[in-house]
Amino acid sequence: MKIGVFSVLMSDQPLESVCRYLASLGVDTIELGCGGYPGNAHCNAAELLQNPSKIDELSAMLQENNLELSALSMHGNPIHPNKEIAQQHAKDQENAILLAEKLGVDTIITFSGCPGDQPGARHPNWVTCAWPPDYPDILDYQWNQVLIPFWKDAASFARDHGVNKIALEMHPGFCVYNIDTLLQLRDAVGPEIGANFDPSHLWWQGMDMPTAIRTVGKAGAMHHFHAKDTKVDPQNTNRTGVLDTKPYTDEIGRSWVFRSIGYGHGLDDWKEMVSELRLIGYDGTLSIEHEDSLMSANEGLEKGIELLKQVVIKEAAGEAYWA
Repeated sequence: MKIGVFSVLMSDQPLESVCRYLASLGVDTIELGCGGYPGNAHCNAAELLQNPSKIDELSAMLQENNLELSALSMHGNPIHPNKEIAQQHAKDQENAILLAEKLGVDTIITFSGCPGDQPGARHPNWVTCAWPPDYPDILDYQWNQVLIPFWKDAASFARDHGVNKIALEMHPGFCVYNIDTLLQLRDAVGPEIGANFDPSHLWWQGMDMPTAIRTVGKAGAMHHFHAKDTKVDPQNTNRTGVLDTKPYTDEIGRSWVFRSIGYGHGLDDWKEMVSELRLIGYDGTLSIEHEDSLMSANEGLEKGIELLKQVVIKEAAGEAYWA
């Protein structure tokens, strides 16, 4: 397994400086944002595709710092009911796939997206309950008329360009937000659809990580892994539950907040997840995504890297001589 970093937390710094910094910390891989919500400060796919020499320069920069590119990310909503947003995010995704082909990377990361409740809607409509009967009707429209047709076309395009892993981050607010919805879309579209497994969004929904990892692994759908933590506040959750629309900066009032690795769940939890990843045969990157508003980016990142160094399994398993 490899320790990686999603570089958008340092978007205010040149990529060359970021690469040197990560290399000095013993990081193995880097994940670059190239559109959608994370932006493209370190990797403007459209510009790179117009300048092949720049692609060579990017590859050389990573090689000089002994960094492997784990994935290109453009977390977006390509089925947004606002056509301008949908078209831009879909174009970002297409460019990410074309750039991944040039760079020899087989994985892109994004969200499933979420459409509105009907044609002509202005805003996404995330359905979280089965009653009143309006909601199953919305889900039928979203999945069968928008979501599945879009991703069938997107998976075909990716496959044609050597990208066989579309790693969807299961995120509330989008159609794919848990294990069942991920596998539902995978079954409808094909094996290109899989998980960018980010435990932070699943913990606050109440899921058990070893169970979730094993379920995704048995389906052959573990495409990438985000290392990110969440702290559930028992006082606030006992009062108001886990659904929370307060600003992320209202840390003391929220039911849960994102934390640096180890500040939501301890070493044993991370060891258990890594062991479960080994059991399902995942030997890829654990890419740190830092979104802890109680720490600086550098401190939170460095603490996360140190914890992962204690838990990742680097070497192949030895022979079970005792068996």
